[in-house]
Amino acid sequence: MYNRYFRQNSTSPQIEAYARGDVNGDGIPDNVYLTGIIKPDSPFIQNITLVIQDGVTGRLSRIPLKENAGYDPTLFLGDFTGDGVDDILISIFSGGSGGMMWHYIYSFVNNSPKLLFDFNVYNEEYKYDVTYKDNYKAEVISRNNNEKYIIDLTYKGQDYLNEIYNEQGILKQPISGFVDPISGLYPIDYDRDGVYELLANQKIAGRYNADGIGTVLNILKWKDNKFNLYEQNIAIFGEEIGK
Repeated sequence: MYNRYFRQNSTSPQIEAYARGDVNGDGIPDNVYLTGIIKPDSPFIQNITLVIQDGVTGRLSRIPLKENAGYDPTLFLGDFTGDGVDDILISIFSGGSGGMMWHYIYSFVNNSPKLLFDFNVYNEEYKYDVTYKDNYKAEVISRNNNEKYIIDLTYKGQDYLNEIYNEQGILKQPISGFVDPISGLYPIDYDRDGVYELLANQKIAGRYNADGIGTVLNILKWKDNKFNLYEQNIAIFGEEIGK
């Protein structure tokens, strides 16, 4: 379940997001919060902390986050590992121009916090090479699984193409693009078995960040105690590109 919490400006820790579900595995719903400090006249939240209140004892457990500042933090509770117990997905907007987000997933089975997903680890693992080619094409290579994709750039329009190609479709100069760090992580139960997979989005850019040419869509599935790449696609305005 998703939940957000209405808040007012404050210099003291307050609740920024709230969700309720059984996260420790005892069958009793627990209260899950994100708390933080927001200064007057600013939506920027600092010292964001995961707080879990045991549904039976009322005991509070506080889990600090490595990246603990940003905007609009949200919570989602759902089973990502298949153990029948809700895990905790935390999402925080970084506020940067690239639209990056901070994402963590925690398990709290038996009241013991375990980090299942760290966006920094993901960003280091999923790297790409983007190279513009002659004849209005861009090549995207995913290093993680050694897959290659070709994007037809003609959809960008003639004015765009004229900036970087001559009349024969030859590049005026070499261009290397890049793929942004993760900008969205979405829980989706693809198999409809009650266990959530993750859809991770990463923007593909050309000459500069605003020059978007597509999006990498990675589906991650929990197996062997970690999230593994289950399926990968490239999308342009909702259209997927095959390998």
